[in-house]
Amino acid sequence: MTKNQPFFYSPILNIDLWTIEYINIKIKIMARLKNGINGDFTGKVGNVVGAKWRDIHYIRSLPKKSNNPRTKGQVRQRSKFSVTMEFLKTITPYIRIGYKEYSTGRQTAFNAATSYNIKNATTENNDKIELDFSKVLVTRGSLITAPDIKSEIVNGQLHFSWDAALKENARSNDLVMLLAYNPTKIEAIYNICVAQRFHSKAKMQLPVAWNEDSIHAYISFRSADGELVSDSVTLSHHFFVILKTFKKFDFKD
Repeated sequence: MTKNQPFFYSPILNIDLWTIEYINIKIKIMARLKNGINGDFTGKVGNVVGAKWRDIHYIRSLPKKSNNPRTKGQVRQRSKFSVTMEFLKTITPYIRIGYKEYSTGRQTAFNAATSYNIKNATTENNDKIELDFSKVLVTRGSLITAPDIKSEIVNGQLHFSWDAALKENARSNDLVMLLAYNPTKIEAIYNICVAQRFHSKAKMQLPVAWNEDSIHAYISFRSADGELVSDSVTLSHHFFVILKTFKKFDFKD
């Protein structure tokens, strides 16, 4: 280091950074050091960027400009992201509970759900990216699910039943979560505490406006303390309700 060169040190980068002028090449420092030279590095130094997310300090290089930002692979990946987000954003509070076991300092529950379903539940059909709802997991975790799960729609209500036998880490007071999604209307309804495992059955009212639509129904279990969640199980139905009509009578004195 020569005289008059301002000196900076970043413990994250583990390198010394200078503003130098060498063979007419200038490196401009736009970074900021918090708490002195032993603090955290934020900002930009050349093509290196320091930042903070969820209390994690990290560095990355500036993204390279692409001459072809819409390659076939990029378009496919963006489409996967788009269809997955369209679904998940309708059930965000549910996802925060359903992917709690995967919410760490490095990712949120929603990010974990997005990543999993993009990778495992998207499919391509005639160059169109779609969600395979039979492979979607709206909850994911280490809690054992229940055997012999069945569901049906009766009088506008979604009914689920299951075998309440206790195996592995299952507990009788585990809470039951139900979710129904209507891809036609891009709407979802859910209940995160509709019953307990020992009840062996649960039900949820469906909107009348969903009449004649196909829906995807999911059931999951979570521990009473909320720490453990099971993988969701899905069953699909065509929702059809015979709406009752009443004849109007005029009563006369």
